[in-house]
Amino acid sequence: MLLALLAIQLGSLVAPAYACGCGALLPADQRQVVVGREVSVVRWDGAQEQIVMRLTVDGDADRAAWIMPVPHRATVGLGDPELFDQLAAATAPVHRTRQHFWPQDGDWPLTTGGGMAGPPPPGARPGIGVIGRERLGPFDVARLTATDPGALDDWLRANDFTLPGPLETALQPYVDRRWEYVAVRLTPESTGTALRGELEPLHLTFAADTLVYPMRLSRLAAIPQSLGLYVLAAHRMEPASRIGGERPRVTFAGPLGRATGPLAELAEGTPFLTAVAQEFPRPSEISGDHELRRAATDTVYRQVIYEDRLLALAGIPVWLLTVVGGLAVLNTVAVVLGVRWGRARRAALPRPRHASGFLPTPATPAVPPQPPSVRSAPPRPTRPPAPVTPPAPVIPPPVPAPAKAPAPVPAKPSVPPRTPPMPSARPTPAVPPAPRAAPSAVPPAPNG
Repeated sequence: MLLALLAIQLGSLVAPAYACGCGALLPADQRQVVVGREVSVVRWDGAQEQIVMRLTVDGDADRAAWIMPVPHRATVGLGDPELFDQLAAATAPVHRTRQHFWPQDGDWPLTTGGGMAGPPPPGARPGIGVIGRERLGPFDVARLTATDPGALDDWLRANDFTLPGPLETALQPYVDRRWEYVAVRLTPESTGTALRGELEPLHLTFAADTLVYPMRLSRLAAIPQSLGLYVLAAHRMEPASRIGGERPRVTFAGPLGRATGPLAELAEGTPFLTAVAQEFPRPSEISGDHELRRAATDTVYRQVIYEDRLLALAGIPVWLLTVVGGLAVLNTVAVVLGVRWGRARRAALPRPRHASGFLPTPATPAVPPQPPSVRSAPPRPTRPPAPVTPPAPVIPPPVPAPAKAPAPVPAKPSVPPRTPPMPSARPTPAVPPAPRAAPSAVPPAPNG
């Protein structure tokens, strides 16, 4: 395992790294140099294009070369580093706080300088032309024309530029279109010092009928590429295609507004700013250069970054208070229902009987006398009692006289006994009851 890790580490130190989104960065002596970040600003007014770029490099190489194709003759100068700070502030995302009710992952309990001339350029050779060469801060800049990739290879090697083999093939499309080249050699102030940190920005200006950003040479990169591009134009701009990378993302679009310093100077006449970001996981699939065109509408867009926070009250999560309160309410309801159910069950049970067999009569609770009302209603008029008609006297029926005893009948000879006669079915008249006394019709005496 240790030997494998050591071999991988040694391989990474020996293999060159081409990590420049807009050109080819060529380390010298097969050492390593990595562009950790590349930020470019492109200004286009319809006839002229300006590119200001700043590279952040790291590695063990003390010299490196950078080459970039341009469609027309270019002028090269140093840019102002303040320009990128102003652009970063103008396009910074808006931070907003967004609260959520239920806990999420991470919430409890889910916490899981110019002026110095360089050496004179060598004489022109067939297929190569040197437009100029100058020293700009840590950069040795040469502007070249080439009609033969082999001649360009010879010139770069003769002037301490390291040109890998695949670059000659990658330059062929630009040679066929008769583009020119800006070759930059990065040399630190002190000999033997590795290239690290942010380099001074370079400012390129050239004529352009269309807005183009060179990207074809980035296909030689050995690691994934990341592009950050600011575009200043009269309208909102967008890439025409992906050119082999992921879908370009617009991170800002809108009028620039008031600007000062180098940003105001560069944006004069091109007030609309568009910021584009794109990733290239497999640089070998890059198929061409970025051509940017006007978008259908000048829609304004600004990125918003939300900071999610758990909704809390006095430091206690609201969801916890809700759960505890809900359980308390359910417990209270259960207790009340249990008490009512117990009372209803006791009322439905049969009452015990007395020893005599009769149910005890429940005592009627005494009703306390009601106090007289403060405002009593007026007395209602009473009707006089109706006269009582005495009942008619009952006349008893006449009492019949007692019957006379029959005369004695002489005895007859013995005769067999007869069946006694049946009693007569004629009813005996009932004696009427004695008449009752008529109720008195005298009204009761008034109280008091």
